[in-house]
Amino acid sequence: MVPTNSLDSRPAAAGSFNLEAYLADRRLQVEAALDQALALRYPETLYESMRYSLLAGGKRLRPILCLATCELAGGSLAMAMPTACALEMIHTMSLIHDDLPSMDNDDYRRGRLTNHKVYGDDVAILAGDALLTYAFEHVATQTRGASPERLLRVVAGLGKAVGGEGLVGGQVVDLASEGNPDVTLETLNYIHNHKTAALLEISVTSGAILAGADEEAIESLRQYAQRIGLAFQIVDDILDITSTPETLGKSVGKDITAQKVTYPSLWGLEESRCQANQLIEAAKESLAEFGELNQPLLAIADYIVARTY
Repeated sequence: MVPTNSLDSRPAAAGSFNLEAYLADRRLQVEAALDQALALRYPETLYESMRYSLLAGGKRLRPILCLATCELAGGSLAMAMPTACALEMIHTMSLIHDDLPSMDNDDYRRGRLTNHKVYGDDVAILAGDALLTYAFEHVATQTRGASPERLLRVVAGLGKAVGGEGLVGGQVVDLASEGNPDVTLETLNYIHNHKTAALLEISVTSGAILAGADEEAIESLRQYAQRIGLAFQIVDDILDITSTPETLGKSVGKDITAQKVTYPSLWGLEESRCQANQLIEAAKESLAEFGELNQPLLAIADYIVARTY
C-alpha cells in the first residue's frame, strides 16, 4: 500500500474533485518547468526548433500523470517534476518524428505547422534527437529527494518505454502494417500497447517509484496505465474519423488515407466506444486500494474517453 499522508492539493472528500481546475493548475506548473528546463542557446536554430514543439501546448497528460502518482505515493511535485518534463520531451520527440514525410507526413500539430514545415526535415530530426537525449540528462541531473536506486529504475523504465520494446518498436510494426488489410487485433494491440501505452505506463509508474511506493501499489498503477493507454488509442482512432482539424488541432482522416487498420475499422465506431469504456472501468477498478487519494487518476480516466481532442 502507499503512505496516506495528505497533501493540500488532494481533494478533501469524495465527489468534490474538480478535474478542470486540477489539470489547469498542473499544466501551468509543467509549462513553467519546461520553459525553464530548455533555455534558448547556441546553436539557436536547433533550440528554437526544440522549443517550438515542446512549448506548443497540448494536454500535458503524461507529465500530469507522473505528478499525480508521485503525490499519491506520498512524494512531492518537486521530486517528480524533472521526470514529468522528461516525459513531455520524449513525447514531443515522438510527435516531431511521427509528423515527418517519411512517417505520417502531417502538416499540422496542435493547431499550427509541424516542426519540419517550419525548420525543415533535417533540423526537425535533430531537434527530436536532442529532446530525447536531453530528457535522460534532465532526469539524471535535476531530480532531488529520490534515492539513487529509485532514480535508476525510472531512467531504465524510460529507456524501455521509448526503445525497441516500447514506442519505437510499436512504430515499426505500425509502419509495416500500413496497407495490409489482414492486420489482426493481436497485431493492432501490439502496436498500440507499445507505441502509445508504454509511455503512458512509465508516466504513471515513475512518479510512484520516485516516491517509494511498494510493489503492490506500483503493479496496480501499472494495470491502470495499460488500460487507459489502450483506451486512449481507441479514442484517438475514433476522433480521427469523427472530429475536425479545428477541434483536433491536426489532420483528420489520415488513418484511412494511409490504409491503416484501426479499432473502428475492425469493430466499428459503437463497439470501439464500448471497448474504450470497458477499459476505463477496469482501469478505475485497479485504483480501489488507494481510497480518496485516487480521485485525480479516476477523473483523468473518465476524461480520456470523454475528450474531443
